[in-house]
Amino acid sequence: MAKASLRTVGIAMDFSPTSKLALKWAVDNLVDKHDRIILINVQPPQADHTRKDLFQDTGSPLVPLEEFREMNFTKQYGIARDPEVIDILDTLSRTKGVKGMFKVYWGDPREKLCSAVEDLHLNSLVIGSRGLGPIKRVLMGSVSKYVVTNASCPVTVVKGNQSSIKP
Repeated sequence: MAKASLRTVGIAMDFSPTSKLALKWAVDNLVDKHDRIILINVQPPQADHTRKDLFQDTGSPLVPLEEFREMNFTKQYGIARDPEVIDILDTLSRTKGVKGMFKVYWGDPREKLCSAVEDLHLNSLVIGSRGLGPIKRVLMGSVSKYVVTNASCPVTVVKGNQSSIKP
């Protein structure tokens, strides 16, 4: 019997409760042993961090979980260190042998997440939905709707609800 090929699963991660819910959903329902998981963070175009000038066009290099834990990484990319996310990835690594990576882009999250699918050769992308009301969705645009429509891989949208999200 041929061994199934390992998959690369992307998770849109802005460290909001809904993006953490998407990560947990992927861990529980999608990620298999020895898959690779890449957390994708999109910083606003006006963000000013030490690494932006180097990687603004291509996004950061893939950063292994070990480096993501370090304070230097969080300062260079302007991303808060999140113990909950690190703990989820550590547990996933220990229990399923999954390799966790991190990638930072700068720009419009809709466009950058779709680009990430191509750049990172994702087999699947999981994204949280904030459940914006109709007015905000028209004004701001729905990132998840855009990505579902335009990404070249399967996209799972994990809807958050107030009972499942802890602040």
